[in-house]
Amino acid sequence: MIQVDQFSAHRVRHAFFTREGGVSTGLYQSLNCGLGSRDDRARVLANRERALSAIDLPANALFMCHQHHSAIVVEAETGRSGPPRADGLVTTTPGRALGILTADCGPVLFADQENRVIGAAHAGWRGALSGVLEATIDAMVGLGARLGSMVAALGPTIGPGSYEVGPEFPGPFIDRSAVAAAWFVPARREGHFMFDLPGYICSRLAGAGVAEVVALGVDTCADEDRCFSYRRSRLRGEPDFGRMLSVIALEE
Repeated sequence: MIQVDQFSAHRVRHAFFTREGGVSTGLYQSLNCGLGSRDDRARVLANRERALSAIDLPANALFMCHQHHSAIVVEAETGRSGPPRADGLVTTTPGRALGILTADCGPVLFADQENRVIGAAHAGWRGALSGVLEATIDAMVGLGARLGSMVAALGPTIGPGSYEVGPEFPGPFIDRSAVAAAWFVPARREGHFMFDLPGYICSRLAGAGVAEVVALGVDTCADEDRCFSYRRSRLRGEPDFGRMLSVIALEE
C-alpha cells in the first residue's frame, strides 16, 4: 500500500492499495478488490479483509458505492440495502472506511483533520469533467469542513504518457475552461491527443480552493508490477482486469 505523510501524521487511517499482497491469481494477481470483476468472490472478499486489516480496521468498516462515472456524492450511512449509486462518499463518523475502486481512473482521498471530516471520490474523465471533485468538497463543507484546512491526495492514475484519447476529447474540457487545453498534447496518431488526467484532476482540486493537493505520480498503465489497468488490459485483448482499493477513515 501507498500512504501520504499529510494523512499519516494525523488521526486519519488511509491507504492507496496496489495490486500486491492478495490471494487472487491469473489476471487478478493478487489484491483484486473488485466484486464487479469475474474473479472468485471469496477471493475478492478475502482481499478486502486483508486491505482493511493492514490499516487496523475490520472488513465490515468498509463503505463502498456503485460507481458509474457520475458527480453524485452521498454520506456513508448504515442501514442501506446495498451500495448507493454514487462516485463520492463523505463522513464525520470515526471508524467508517470510505472505499473507492479504480483501475486507471483517479482515486482521490480528502481530509479536513481539524474539523474531522473525510471524503473519497472516483474521478475518471467523466466524473472529473462533470464535477465529482467539487461535489465531494461541497458535501464535506456541508458537514463542517473548511477549504482552508482540507487536504486532497490523488492515488495511482493513468498517466499522460499512457492515456491516448480521440479527437472528440478536448472540446468538452475546453468549453468548460480554456486553460484545460494545457492538459492535452498531440499524439503520434493524427487527430489524437495524450491526456494528462492527473494534471487535470489536480487543477480542478486547486481551482476549488483545496488548501493542499498531493499527487502520487504513479501511472497505472505503465506500472504493471504494482497496478491494475483497464487500458492495459484492453490493449492486450484481455477479457477482464482487477481493481485497486483506496480507503480513508477517521480514527476512533
